[in-house]
Amino acid sequence: MSLPTFDDVRAASERIRPFVHRTPVVNSSLLDSWLGHQVFFKLECLQRTGAFKLRGATNVLAWLKEKDQLPERIVANSSGNHAQAIAYAASLFDIPATIFSTENVSRVKAAATQYYGAELKLFATRTEADEAVQQAAEQPGALWIPPFNHQQIIAGQGTAALEALEDLKQVDAVFAPCGGGGLLGGTLLAANGLCPDAEVIGAEPLAANDAANSLREGHIVRLDGPPKTLADGAATPAVGDLTFPLLQQLDGFYEVDEVQIAYWTQWLQHLLKIHLEPTCAMTMAAVVGWLQERPEPSKALVIISGGNIDAAKMQQIWKVDYLDQPPIL
Repeated sequence: MSLPTFDDVRAASERIRPFVHRTPVVNSSLLDSWLGHQVFFKLECLQRTGAFKLRGATNVLAWLKEKDQLPERIVANSSGNHAQAIAYAASLFDIPATIFSTENVSRVKAAATQYYGAELKLFATRTEADEAVQQAAEQPGALWIPPFNHQQIIAGQGTAALEALEDLKQVDAVFAPCGGGGLLGGTLLAANGLCPDAEVIGAEPLAANDAANSLREGHIVRLDGPPKTLADGAATPAVGDLTFPLLQQLDGFYEVDEVQIAYWTQWLQHLLKIHLEPTCAMTMAAVVGWLQERPEPSKALVIISGGNIDAAKMQQIWKVDYLDQPPIL
């Protein structure tokens, strides 16, 4: 499968329009005053299913429908948000779906996946879940939709940045979190097409830094085992062969420790008054690192990728209260 292009993102934007919300772009005047720069947030936490993943899922199915190639059954493997997106998207096209995940999947994400009508099968390890989904995909009439390593998934995810840049017109940099690289790769395509002078910068947990290691080594590097991080949406073992070439075109990439992940989840919840996941909140650590090198006032866009977080994860995030430490450069 060939790499997606900006034209693919444009086409995806038109294709998924009936199925997704055009989510708002907001800022915090208090945060802007503290930092001395403008930071805007694309709120995909307000998307249907609570995350950007619906964009890629609906784009794949709408694309297949255009080609008269819709499958009889969909199978997918996911730690949460992709599962919900596939379950919901499959229901839109009246296709049964089975999701393969691990036993430690977020309870709120698991419940939503089943609510949207998908069958959920849980396994002890991610490796077991991945093997099971591959076996299921070999059954007649079944189609596996991967969470990130697919041309039309990447194109669909890029529509979030496309919409935000259409609203903002001009920014100096665009930031997105990195798990498998679908959102970040799609964001790169959208930014390069609409705002070519803007830098595109990614962030991932230091505890799950397969993408950073891959960029340093010049080839895809897998994690040795399941990572332990608050940013569970970025706890992928490796990026894909379609996403990695896009990540190599980035202008910067930051690794974020667990303290900073908790810190920015708390502060963005407080400043923006929204429910958001640590996976996207950590991206603010990259924004601050970038702004520290910018002497002139700058304008940044951050993709808030999702808001599906359960009480147990929230308790971990608030184990230490950081709201007595306001953000500064």
